[in-house]
Amino acid sequence: MLTVYAPAKINLVLEVLDKYDDYHQISSIMQAVSLYDVLKFQLAGGMSFECSEASLEQGNLVTRAAVILKKTTKCDKGVRIRLRKNIPWGVGLGGGSSDAAATLLTLNKLWGLELSLSELARLAFKLGSDISFFIYGGTALVEGKGERVTPLPSLHKAWFVLLAPSLPKIKDKTRQLYGKLNDSYYTEGEYVGSALLSLRQKRTIAPRFIFNVFEKVAFDFFPELAEYKRIFEQVGARTVHMTGSGPCLFTSVSRKEKAESLCLRLRGQGLECYVVSSLPQVR
Repeated sequence: MLTVYAPAKINLVLEVLDKYDDYHQISSIMQAVSLYDVLKFQLAGGMSFECSEASLEQGNLVTRAAVILKKTTKCDKGVRIRLRKNIPWGVGLGGGSSDAAATLLTLNKLWGLELSLSELARLAFKLGSDISFFIYGGTALVEGKGERVTPLPSLHKAWFVLLAPSLPKIKDKTRQLYGKLNDSYYTEGEYVGSALLSLRQKRTIAPRFIFNVFEKVAFDFFPELAEYKRIFEQVGARTVHMTGSGPCLFTSVSRKEKAESLCLRLRGQGLECYVVSSLPQVR
């Protein structure tokens, strides 16, 4: 049995540039972080999937990824997959997308298919817009509808504290939030441009360059989110941002010890939080 770790991600920058044919054109710097779902793969005659969160088994991206890879390559092999969820789902951390990418990458090796990363990324995009990023991992610029992924120089090791608010799961949350954006929220890539310059010169992205367009609408969409942000700031976070379409919040911290101290204070108030670090591209 093969064990694989699928990391979460945060959006250090997320801009929406325009909208064409009902699709929003984004420009985002994504970063893989050290919070993992765990998948176990075993060759089998047929295909089966089990998840520690039973409510996520039906229509899971893991199954869909295995099916599309099998059909595309006409592979006659099977697999048994078990998924243990550790990444909070539906909060903007990309756990489901990462699980799907890990499935494509692992089965490509396990089934001896020898597809390139670019071929796997094209398959990934058919399943969801964030999945292509996880084929590459590390630090990357993601553009278009999410299909254009450009690996970037890895950050010098950075620490983050994630706060996952205890809010109801909302069906089609991302689509609904995109629907609240209009022309006045669109930008021209200036935030990504500044962050890229900082990254290439210093291998870091200063907190002042972190930006997420969804923050402009999310605090109306999630009325309780402002209180979570207030608590985060109250325990010592200097800047608080949201990842993806939220509602997960994060702050960038210079040292692991400070991150752990912040997290301890949040947990002392009964909140779900995690200390994570940036991950380099490993493939």
